[in-house]
Amino acid sequence: MIAPKVTVRSDVDSVRVVVCSGEFDLDTTGLLVDACDVQTLPAGLLVVDVRQVEFGDSSFLNALIRLRNTRPLALQGPLPSQLRRMLEMTGALALFEIRDTPDRAG
Repeated sequence: MIAPKVTVRSDVDSVRVVVCSGEFDLDTTGLLVDACDVQTLPAGLLVVDVRQVEFGDSSFLNALIRLRNTRPLALQGPLPSQLRRMLEMTGALALFEIRDTPDRAG
């Protein structure tokens, strides 16, 4: 297993970029949720950079959907093939804006 890592890259102009890498499952998805804690942030755009996610299970997908339901959210891609397949198979791909840059204009 590739250890998951979550870092907040920027929080400028009401855009928070959270970079995820490694493998995420039920035991590690909390790292993403904690980094995106909406209680401590204004309700600006949240960009989750998933380009380096090697694996994400249904708990990772559920966390992304829950975050999307609390604030504007976009995924920074391109999406890794495993994550794209899961989003397509579950019908969740249409729920997310996918962008190549984290800024608001992207």
